[in-house]
Amino acid sequence: MSGSPNQLLSKSSAGVQRFGGFLASMVMPNIGAFISWGLITAMFIETGWVPNERLAELVGPMILYLLPLLIAYTGGRLVHDQRGGVVAAVATMGLVVGSEIPMFLGAMVMGPLAAYLMKRFDRLVQPRIRPGFEMLVNNFSAGILSGTMAVVGVYAVGPVVQGVTRALGAGVQFLIDMHLLPAVSIIVEPAKVLFLNNAINHGVFGPLGVARVAEEGRAIEFLIETNPGPGLGILLACMLFGPKVSRATAPGAIVIHFFGGIHEIYFPYILAQPKLILAAIGGGMSAVATFLLLDTGLISTPSPGSIIAYMAVTPRGEHLSVLAGVAVATVVSFLIASALLGFGRGERKAQKAQQEAQEEKKEKESQEEGAAQAPRSEQSNQEESAT
Repeated sequence: MSGSPNQLLSKSSAGVQRFGGFLASMVMPNIGAFISWGLITAMFIETGWVPNERLAELVGPMILYLLPLLIAYTGGRLVHDQRGGVVAAVATMGLVVGSEIPMFLGAMVMGPLAAYLMKRFDRLVQPRIRPGFEMLVNNFSAGILSGTMAVVGVYAVGPVVQGVTRALGAGVQFLIDMHLLPAVSIIVEPAKVLFLNNAINHGVFGPLGVARVAEEGRAIEFLIETNPGPGLGILLACMLFGPKVSRATAPGAIVIHFFGGIHEIYFPYILAQPKLILAAIGGGMSAVATFLLLDTGLISTPSPGSIIAYMAVTPRGEHLSVLAGVAVATVVSFLIASALLGFGRGERKAQKAQQEAQEEKKEKESQEEGAAQAPRSEQSNQEESAT
């Protein structure tokens, strides 16, 4: 037999946890870079706190090139040390060139894959390399493999991602046409985490919102993707109940997200723990339902999507209605995310298990040391008796 259902379930659960941990180990070490990008974006873009055209030129290259390559390098290094990281970064460059959107998801796939192929090649070939040819073979094999994977990224993976983007946009449009607006969050929130937020906002909701504003003077479409509530709730849950790394960085991310309007800052927290996407969906759906119930909207797209920009483009007399939708999204996403994080119980269990492992290791080392000292003391006693 292959095992009881409980054993199979336990194995699958452990596999999912290992996979989630691997994703987290790719994303979380680079949170500082995301925060840096978020600060630069919030401050220096045209609608930022301190607009600066020259410094705003940093925004595009950082999110399109720097951040995906950092994630790819980190993932590759986890698989095959620095050699794997270099190959992963070069291979991911093909994805960056082959797509017009930030390739974070592609980097999390292509990076480890390229490093794994490099690792398999090294295991097969390196024992057979003749002395004196190690550097030549290693350098050329890494260059050929990473270059090949980059070409594959340009012609294969990049177009696939573009197709996924168009499909998501069509799905959002279908739900809007069917008057199932709250259900739009089922597509919008996962798409946002894949950094397709701008494509959906400006490609779908923007034109629809402009048309509705021309007829009614305000549009609910402007409230769907730009709502900072779901992200705020998730960041609050991570700050209180998340892993140690999340708790340390979440407060700064909250300021950048909620007041700076840079929603991308909370996406890595969900990528590190994909189950939190359920919290984003729940918060988004509850917010859209609230906006529909209170019959409210905005007069234009808030850019960036901060609470300050929200209030600036809210029609007179409807500020409380808009704030109610943001608050509901925050509360709902916070409660769901907190439950998914076990209200911190999982982290406490992990810390306790780590502490017990350390104590057990110390006890084992002390026992081994005592066992090693016993023969020496017995030998010294025999020598004293002989003397």
